[in-house]
Amino acid sequence: MGASRVGDWWRPFRLVGEVRIIHVDLTPDAAREAEAMGWLDESERSRWRRFQFAGPRRRFGLCRAALRAILCRRLECENGQLAFEESRHGKPFAMVDGTPVPDSFNVSHSGGHGLIAFAPAGRLGVDVEERVAHRNLDLLVATVLGEREQALLAGTRGDARTHLFFKLWTMKEALIKAHGMGMALDPSRVQIPSAMLGGTTQSTLQSPEIPGVRWRLDDLSNEQFAAAVAHELCAAPEASRGNGSALGTPANS
Repeated sequence: MGASRVGDWWRPFRLVGEVRIIHVDLTPDAAREAEAMGWLDESERSRWRRFQFAGPRRRFGLCRAALRAILCRRLECENGQLAFEESRHGKPFAMVDGTPVPDSFNVSHSGGHGLIAFAPAGRLGVDVEERVAHRNLDLLVATVLGEREQALLAGTRGDARTHLFFKLWTMKEALIKAHGMGMALDPSRVQIPSAMLGGTTQSTLQSPEIPGVRWRLDDLSNEQFAAAVAHELCAAPEASRGNGSALGTPANS
């Protein structure tokens, strides 16, 4: 099966630095969902069957099929040669014929939208969120935002408050996913660069506990959703083994 047929539900979305971001259309479509199943291996089909509800099942199947199709093209391999393993913190990486590949990728989906980010190297994180009213928003604000961010949000109301929260949250989530530590990182300690709090859409920052590593952070939000991508710009050997618990001091904000 070739990637050309799968392309009817994913399209290029944005290029930022070395990172290519693909948008995946996750609206219900029986033909697409049936085709996507043909790309999944047996373990992925088993995982697909374990989803209790149709929405999460559809999002997983369409995003994983698009990921496989794009990686097969990038790596010039057949789908049967491609497999996925996970790091000790649960972040997946690709293997071809049992050999890990240097290409980085990350996937996020929310509602009818998925984003897949690819880079030739370096840790990578992407997050997308549909902006929907949340009855526990006040609790989330207190849990995941730092003092500066809470103060910024306090000056907004209504839709503007919802939009700003998801903008901040996707930037934090992209950084956490790029860092690769998962729930070991406290979101409230992940600092958004001051310039981005002021409205710029791109900046760089450093993690004080991993010297020598810079991260590029881009706000990808548009009228349909909030989204962000974070990418490791340079890495010292110790960075790949680091267990830092905070991000990050602005390097160029």
